[in-house]
Amino acid sequence: MIDPKSFDDLTKRFTEALPPSFKQFQVEMEKNFHAALQAAFAKLELVTREEFEVQQGVLARTRARVEELEKQVTELEMKIARRRKSAEKAAEPDNGE
Repeated sequence: MIDPKSFDDLTKRFTEALPPSFKQFQVEMEKNFHAALQAAFAKLELVTREEFEVQQGVLARTRARVEELEKQVTELEMKIARRRKSAEKAAEPDNGE
């Protein structure tokens, strides 16, 4: 998830942007902003950079494996097609007899 320090930094920025007359409510506002930000980010289902990079690696390996398997399937399909052709030629009667 997101680093809690990020919430604190964002909260502090919001409360510092408040007009001076609202400074007396700063502590309460910080708590409210902090809770609101946590709720908003929780709904976004964000992941850390590390988790993202791990999944990116998994996806790259999966793509490579899929490409490898597609190549094998293509080669097998070509072998089957060649065998069918040679079997069909062998089954054809000779026209010269």
